[in-house]
Amino acid sequence: MKKIISVISAAALTVAMAGYTAMTAFADDAQAATAAASDGSQQNPPMGIGSMLIPLAIMFALLYFVAIRPQKKRDKELKEMQESLQVGDEVVTGGGIVGIVVSVGEDTVVIETGGAKHKLRIKNWAITENVTAAERIKEAKASGKSSSSAKLESAAIVDDDADDKKSKKKKDDEEE
Repeated sequence: MKKIISVISAAALTVAMAGYTAMTAFADDAQAATAAASDGSQQNPPMGIGSMLIPLAIMFALLYFVAIRPQKKRDKELKEMQESLQVGDEVVTGGGIVGIVVSVGEDTVVIETGGAKHKLRIKNWAITENVTAAERIKEAKASGKSSSSAKLESAAIVDDDADDKKSKKKKDDEEE
């Protein structure tokens, strides 16, 4: 206990000495400046507040247009995508889980993953990408339709088991 008290008092003494040293150094600089001014030498006038505000305003405007505005736009697009999920969409979560939307609730989504059709209930905010919607938008652009005027149909559910059966059947036919 005595060690702790001695360490704390030593730290407080060190801080007090550092503060005193800084204050006396500032006072010495102020005295030197007033002595130079009284000698009659020309001193530069202090900068006005307007000359300091203009570069500051330019920096804030630049920060807004380079960092803040694009991030808000991305957040808005992500929120719109999460709200417009449809049954059958293939989605990717923030953790990298890929699945197909089975049902959409108010703030949760149930997705199917893998060939065994495991179902997971996740929050809307966890979905980072809607693969099916992105593919539909690309197809609409490729066909010459604008994405805003084109009615994008919901995607068909992909059956992993059916693909496996087709590939097995092809292999069996090739072997015969």
